Amino acid sequence: MLSAQVQVQAAAQLPVQVSWARLGDAHEGLLNLLDPVERGRHDATVDPADRARFLVGCALSRLLLGELLDVPPAEVPLRRACPRCGGPHGKVRLDARDSPGAPASYEFSVTHSGALVGVAVCRGGQGAQVGLDVEDADGFVDVENAARTALSGAELAALHALPPAERQPAFLRVWTRKEAVLKALGVGLRVPPSGLEVSAPDVPPAVLSWPDRLAAPPELAMADMVVDGVHPAAVAATGMGSGAVRVAQRDASALVAGYGR
Repeated sequence: MLSAQVQVQAAAQLPVQVSWARLGDAHEGLLNLLDPVERGRHDATVDPADRARFLVGCALSRLLLGELLDVPPAEVPLRRACPRCGGPHGKVRLDARDSPGAPASYEFSVTHSGALVGVAVCRGGQGAQVGLDVEDADGFVDVENAARTALSGAELAALHALPPAERQPAFLRVWTRKEAVLKALGVGLRVPPSGLEVSAPDVPPAVLSWPDRLAAPPELAMADMVVDGVHPAAVAATGMGSGAVRVAQRDASALVAGYGR
């Protein structure tokens, strides 16, 4: 369990604040935080677990940004816009139309897997972007099939050189790094992850080579994390120098579970 003693004011001074909540934190009171678009997506989601993850992710984002912007969480202006079609399903951002200057104030990234939901927040401006990913270490992963799609030739050979029992944790560590980078650059899985080569799981995170269709940013900082002692996570950020990004982690389950009660 992560320490709950990390204060928002102190964490906000670090490049990236990462907060974690859980599937079980979802409750009906959080529905009051959703805007009409979010409520429609929530209600249209059939699987109860997926619906709860979406609800907790939206609520945690609004609660954290509300603290940092000093506004009620329900009034935090968020907007989703797909870069390809303009539909309301792209990466969520602070909405400049309703809050002038807000997008330059904070950037954030949402992730969820299994029972975990996380939000990374960083100061915006000067090209700063952030991407966060977590993977459920207790869930089943078809590593052989996933690795053929997600890993480069060199990464796949390194994975197969490991004993079978070590392959899933190694793959998940590499995968969290890749997805964090692609999220930070705002491209997600539209760029094949096999073209993005990262360092081996047992060394500090770094990008070794970039896909041909993706320009490398001037600077990229990364960090690995382990949530609840088991689940691998990674964060990547641009506009903050290179090497290891400083991260402040916070257990925000009580914040989410206690809202509106």
